[in-house]
Amino acid sequence: MSTETLDKAKSNLPVRGFLKIDDLVIPQGEELVKAILELKKEKNAVILAHYYQPAEIQDIADFLGDSLQLARQAKDTDADMIAFCGVHFMAEAAKILNPTKKVVLPDTQAGCSLADGCSGEGLRAMREKHPHALIATYINCNAETKAESDIIVTSSNAETIIEALPKDRPVIFAPDKNLGRYLSKKTGRDMILWDGSCIVHEAFSMERIAKQLAENPDAKLIAHPESESAVLDLAHFIGSTSALLNYVEKDECQKFIVATEEGILHEMRKRAPHKELIPALVFDESCNCSECFYMKRNTMEKLYLCMKYELPEILIDEELRLKALKPIEAMLELSKTIK
Repeated sequence: MSTETLDKAKSNLPVRGFLKIDDLVIPQGEELVKAILELKKEKNAVILAHYYQPAEIQDIADFLGDSLQLARQAKDTDADMIAFCGVHFMAEAAKILNPTKKVVLPDTQAGCSLADGCSGEGLRAMREKHPHALIATYINCNAETKAESDIIVTSSNAETIIEALPKDRPVIFAPDKNLGRYLSKKTGRDMILWDGSCIVHEAFSMERIAKQLAENPDAKLIAHPESESAVLDLAHFIGSTSALLNYVEKDECQKFIVATEEGILHEMRKRAPHKELIPALVFDESCNCSECFYMKRNTMEKLYLCMKYELPEILIDEELRLKALKPIEAMLELSKTIK
């Protein structure tokens, strides 16, 4: 491969989001897995992956987890390079926690509807309108938004954190209104909600899920709290990604209708191979499951290239990083009791 070809691929990164090198032969199958593992050893890298990633990426990861678990692993790793297989805000959080480590993301176009729909400028405007309020922001947001927050939450620790906030202060919750409504119901806290939502979890159809339940009376519906209230009202259990996984593994029920991103089914089947798992149906009748387009932008080929050439790299202005670090550290401190 020529230097000119590599330079061209690098110059196209801001638009394409990933390295595309036309005359490079990328290993396939087991050889690709072997090549990634060799790069990991050579570069003292760690591969972190979210449960919503493609199955083959989940299988090669050093650590698989939800947002809270991945934030902890990113903070504690002694690797020189973090290859983060998730979406952009997750890799950004890893860099915020690890300024001296190289953080790479297979595809920077792996975004998030929640992060895209909430800005630091918007939060500043809300704070001006409610100057006495504390801002609790869901981790699904960019660094600028985190920097304007008082504390960050994940779906695993949100209830604990909201309960811990001073009762004499109003709370602004951003950017997921569905998670915010669920937390208000659970904690009794009347919060000021940002008008945002996850396109994946809002795709679930209450009518089609009700029909699934009628056709499977021996099944339990389990749902992520990013889903709309109508779906949550039907659920037998509501929980974070890791909580849903643990529930399927430990509950006596043998059949589950799962209302969250379909990538979690891979790990569920590994932990509970004898149980039947049915993806909850979405409004689009041409599709039988809810898949996050952004999460699935990452591929094994892109992971190989980003580890080989250490690009795309996540970089954050130091002043912004320090501002965004404070609410993340506040979250991790309050979350110590959560497994």
